[in-house]
Amino acid sequence: MTKLNYKIILHIMGLLLLCNGGFMLISAAVSAIYKESEAWDILASSGVAMLLGGLVMFLTRNHLKELQKKEGYLIVTLGWLIMALAGTMPYMFTGAISNYTDAFFETMSGFTTTGASIMNDIEVMPRGVLFWRSMTHWIGGMGIIVLAVAILPLLGIGGMQLFAAEAPGPSADKLHPRITDTAKRLWLIYVSFTAVEAILLRIAGMGWFDAVNHALSTLSTGGFSTKNASVAYWNDNPAIQWIIILFMFIAGMNFVLSYFAFKGKFQKIIRDTEFKWYASFVIGFSVIAGVLIYFQADVSLSTINHPMELGEFESAMRHGFFQVLAVITTTGFVTADFTMWTPFLTIMFFGLFFLGGSAGSTAGGVKVMRHIILIRNGIMEFKRTLHPSAILPVRYNKKALTSNVVFNVLGFFILYMLSFIVGATVLAAMGLDFETAIGGALSSLGNVGPAFGDLSPVDNFAGLPDLGKWWCSFLMLIGRLELFTVLILFTPFFWRNR
Repeated sequence: MTKLNYKIILHIMGLLLLCNGGFMLISAAVSAIYKESEAWDILASSGVAMLLGGLVMFLTRNHLKELQKKEGYLIVTLGWLIMALAGTMPYMFTGAISNYTDAFFETMSGFTTTGASIMNDIEVMPRGVLFWRSMTHWIGGMGIIVLAVAILPLLGIGGMQLFAAEAPGPSADKLHPRITDTAKRLWLIYVSFTAVEAILLRIAGMGWFDAVNHALSTLSTGGFSTKNASVAYWNDNPAIQWIIILFMFIAGMNFVLSYFAFKGKFQKIIRDTEFKWYASFVIGFSVIAGVLIYFQADVSLSTINHPMELGEFESAMRHGFFQVLAVITTTGFVTADFTMWTPFLTIMFFGLFFLGGSAGSTAGGVKVMRHIILIRNGIMEFKRTLHPSAILPVRYNKKALTSNVVFNVLGFFILYMLSFIVGATVLAAMGLDFETAIGGALSSLGNVGPAFGDLSPVDNFAGLPDLGKWWCSFLMLIGRLELFTVLILFTPFFWRNR
């Protein structure tokens, strides 16, 4: 193995800083539109990010244009860290968040689309800051590296290694043979859905600012809201919540299927194994939640803002669908405190934290595809016990999977559970109670947002000790990049030259 090409790594870090600064510039423009004095501070943040990025790119302009797998993993992990570190500047420069640990936590939560927040009063924040907060979601949703992949040909660099590291799951779907064209199509779909949702939310009664921010958060399955009560602020407007339900469902789908829908190839969607399971999970668990809310839960005690009329079936089903989708897709919006419903529903939601959306979506978590493969491999193990000489492959979408894919899924799940256990243990060692520790670890690792205990939907992460916030930020990062991409950097053999 040849030595690492550090110049190309630094060059792409500079490119990402330039992109980050560009998005900050949009936030500064939003702040200026609302005539906020903070616009100058956000503009200064943008200038610093772009200046640093341009300087790094200039100093490394004579790099070797070769990108190997090792460089890909380093670029993805370091890219997320650089974006998060630079992304704290709008918070720090404006004074919206004065503590750097809190600013980093909020930024990492944004870029990883976790949606966990340390802000106690969101509604007093400058609009430019809130827009930047939502923008971090939107950038991270499709992947900051996919954004870079789309323009890497301009630098004479192939982007396949970056795309593989950014999306290391078992799905290898591509819309086009060229990876850059795939990235461009993904972003076109992403932008289109965001625009459509923003317009629909505006028609339904949201103001333009709230509509755009919630569209940015929904399609990225992020969960940052512009209101202290999150989407519960609109509990008296069912249309707004059903629109968000629809787009959370879409965001949790494989974006390749959305592309097929645009092309009119609906049969490919209907026949897709993961989509059928995903839709079944959403409908099944939502109906269970809705029925139990209707018959057993006093939702008037658990709604965060406007109490729901007890016994109203539509409202019960709406809350059921909303909260199930918010957890499965790891969006993290809330219309009620689901931890105050029945004990059965609390346990059910705890289980849903492990589910995740579809592979190729913006959702976090384990992913539905991996669960399908795990279940089918478990069934096959029973059959292999009875017929040890038979060749019984695990099938997915009517195709036999290679043993490497099955082993990858098994390895991922074991590593995920170990990361969860270690994550919760570390938080418990910091003094958090059992429920809060397991909730914080599971929420951070799965990029969900709201959790349990002192981190429930009506609370936030502000009360965590500083060390706990850094630890949860690390869990968010490894969860968003699906473990292997980050954890492989901690292995000694990664750094060997051969």
